[in-house]
Amino acid sequence: QVQLMESGGGLVQPGGSLRLSCAASGSIISINAMGWYRQAPGQERELVAVPPKFADSVKDRFTISRDYAKKTVYLQMNSLKLEDTAVYYCYLNYNRNVLVRNVEVWGQGTLVTVSS
Repeated sequence: QVQLMESGGGLVQPGGSLRLSCAASGSIISINAMGWYRQAPGQERELVAVPPKFADSVKDRFTISRDYAKKTVYLQMNSLKLEDTAVYYCYLNYNRNVLVRNVEVWGQGTLVTVSS
């Protein structure tokens, strides 16, 4: 069973930086997409960065890097704002085998709190 393990969340002041990491474990033949969503309190889950898609609110501040050979993805978040406070979820779309494709997996989420 494929699982995602996230790390790197925490408390940061406005203007600060954080780096989130996500590593996938389990049997993966190939990865179609890997990235990040977030859900703020009282709001729906929204896409942050799943290349080639980026949220307009973060594309000048956040950078995503991926190493599919290692099944990992990172989100470097700079110039954080109060409104970036949310639970950040790692997202994976992969192919299990030739017949079972486009399987979606979500991480448990890691909390990012931006506060002074």
